[in-house]
Amino acid sequence: MKTETSPAVQASLRYDQMTVALHWLTAGLVILQFGLAELWGFFPRPAHRLMVLGHMSFGLVLAAVFATRIIWRLPSHRTHFNDGPDLMALLARLMHRTLYVLLAAEIVLGVATRWTDNHPLSFFGLLIASPFGTFSRATGHFVDQIHDWNAWVIIVLAGAHAAVALLHHFVLRDGVLGRMAFRSGKAAE
Repeated sequence: MKTETSPAVQASLRYDQMTVALHWLTAGLVILQFGLAELWGFFPRPAHRLMVLGHMSFGLVLAAVFATRIIWRLPSHRTHFNDGPDLMALLARLMHRTLYVLLAAEIVLGVATRWTDNHPLSFFGLLIASPFGTFSRATGHFVDQIHDWNAWVIIVLAGAHAAVALLHHFVLRDGVLGRMAFRSGKAAE
């Protein structure tokens, strides 16, 4: 159900706790994944390998969280705020949808990166072999590059998303950031 109330009333409403938890868990996992990938090159072999294995394992955790998040949003009774037809509301919807598409692509690209490099995935030590044949080195490199570029686009857009949330909180003071806060009390259902 869409919440169709005044902006002042909408600002006092929040997403349900599961939506909030999935949002922040996704954000944390994205930051962890990006950090691991950007830093593992600075570490010697044993630590480097553990970071790569952690990146794969937490990538699969992110995939599960992301799938849960999509499934959780499907029922029509979930809160979807209608912030109106103005440009800011349109840009917010576009940003959210873009981040969802890019994150879905990044998860697929992460799996494809391992398999096109002719290596199995590892989920906390459990190896998941590719169901496909062998790929050329050029194909593996190409998929790796797309995975890396997509990750940077996600981080830049997520950073912009966070900056706008802080703008809403500290400058506009409209309660938009509060919708994603963990709080006790009545959440929008």
